[in-house]
Amino acid sequence: MAAAVIYWSGTGNTEAMAKAVAEGAGVEAVSVSDFKGDVASYDALALGSPAMGDEVLEESEFEPFFAGIESKISGKKIALFGSYDWGDGQWMRTWEDRVKAAGAVLVNDAGIISNLEPSDDILAKCKELGKALV
Repeated sequence: MAAAVIYWSGTGNTEAMAKAVAEGAGVEAVSVSDFKGDVASYDALALGSPAMGDEVLEESEFEPFFAGIESKISGKKIALFGSYDWGDGQWMRTWEDRVKAAGAVLVNDAGIISNLEPSDDILAKCKELGKALV
């Protein structure tokens, strides 16, 4: 099964989560600005973005990337993860709904979120998410 871990991180928190997911999946984590692949060639994708602004996906790179692949993820296994500083995780619930509406299969039925720096427990959950993805 071909899998990719694609993320955006401003402070390193979501990047740490991406690396843990990638370790569990046995693949490399790639920042969204460096991703040059075609999502159509992957069976499974782990996507990571922190909450920004009014609890939305990062707006300059990640949101445009996700909007561009949203119509191509039907039937694919998708794992979501990301960090936040304030709020209650609404950005992740909205993102989960978008993934399901696009016809993708959400791994574990929910994304993993971390308030600021991910704890060892959160990183362990991220590794398990990577294993479940593949």
